[in-house]
Amino acid sequence: MKKREFLYAASAGAASLLAAPAPAQEKPSRSGGPALLTVTGAIGRANRGALDPALDQLMVKQKLSFDKAWTFDYASLGRLPQATIRPVLEYDEKAHALSGPLLADVLMAAGSRMAGGGTLLLRAIDGYAVTISAADFRRYRFIIATHLDGKPMPLGGLGPLWAVYDADRFPDMVARPVRERFGMCPWALYHINVQTV
Repeated sequence: MKKREFLYAASAGAASLLAAPAPAQEKPSRSGGPALLTVTGAIGRANRGALDPALDQLMVKQKLSFDKAWTFDYASLGRLPQATIRPVLEYDEKAHALSGPLLADVLMAAGSRMAGGGTLLLRAIDGYAVTISAADFRRYRFIIATHLDGKPMPLGGLGPLWAVYDADRFPDMVARPVRERFGMCPWALYHINVQTV
């Protein structure tokens, strides 16, 4: 082989290695829309890397820290099986239809490793955060609501995502005044941290 042909073949091979995608992260399950929900902690999948101190400003201000995450856009949440609940809401004391995927299915899609125990830290855009046990989110069958009365929930209202359950189905919640039934339910949800025991 001539020296020139050898150098050309070697450089072409090196270029193809450099062009190959890095296998560190899975392909996003998203369809290109912005990430609305970020799941971190004890998860087995990742479609984004670590928190970026320069560009993830809201997360930095709320003191989040992670080295990997699984993110969902609106379309990827819509592809999960959907559930509908009809609780009486504290804001107008009327029953409303809320629909979206079960929180358990969202966690499974992120590869959650919450086999038995553990907790979830649910965080809203305004900084409101609540910790719920694995037992409670399963018992109350939380959903990540994306729709209210058949319409997408806007940012600035209760959306675009709301971690909520049908309080009217549980005697311990029905016994409380309606304004005390949804303390575990952050609206404008954007982050879930999965914590195992």
